[in-house]
Amino acid sequence: MTEKHIMEVSATDAALSLINDLKQKYGNELIFHQSGGCCDGSAPMCYEAKDFFLGDRDIKLGEIGGVPFYMNEDQYERWQNTDLIIDSVSGIGGMFSLDNGTGRRFLTRSTVCAI
Repeated sequence: MTEKHIMEVSATDAALSLINDLKQKYGNELIFHQSGGCCDGSAPMCYEAKDFFLGDRDIKLGEIGGVPFYMNEDQYERWQNTDLIIDSVSGIGGMFSLDNGTGRRFLTRSTVCAI
């Protein structure tokens, strides 16, 4: 019997630094949600927790920098055999994400996992 891989999410030092900067500005009650496309592509979006409402089909993948990280169930079905590595690079963040305006943005990298 083959064990099912459980997707993991982690963060680079650059992403953790940006998370800490956002916590300094907005407080500790933040949340990440992996965007599924549309306006901001497939960027990891960071919000103040009070400004983002989770749906019944959102799955918590873990935490990075003490911030919970979610993905919608339909995306999880497509990405379930990958691990996500959240990074920060120079650039403009997602339109609604808290990294917008910092000169840095979050970026999702992934590794395909053998099952």
